[in-house]
Amino acid sequence: MEPATPSAGGVLRRGDRGPEVTELQQRLQQLYLYMGEADGNYTTPVADAVTRFQYARGTQRDGEGVYGERTRAALEAETSEP
Repeated sequence: MEPATPSAGGVLRRGDRGPEVTELQQRLQQLYLYMGEADGNYTTPVADAVTRFQYARGTQRDGEGVYGERTRAALEAETSEP
C-alpha cells in the first residue's frame, strides 16, 4: 500500500503521512495541543489537536481537523520552524 501524501495545495488531513505531517505535529507540540509522538502520521489525535487550534483561532473554514491554508498560516505565525 502506498503511503498517503498531502493533497494539492499543501492541505493535510487524517490519513496523510510524511515530513509535512511531522512538522505539523511538532508545531502543535510547541503549543501543548498534541502530546503524541511526531511520527509523520496524521491520526485522529492529530486531527483533534488541529480542531482545538482551529476553534481557538477561528480557522474552521479549512474544515474541522483539516490543516489547510488558513490554519497553516495561523499556526506558523505562532510557532517556530522545528
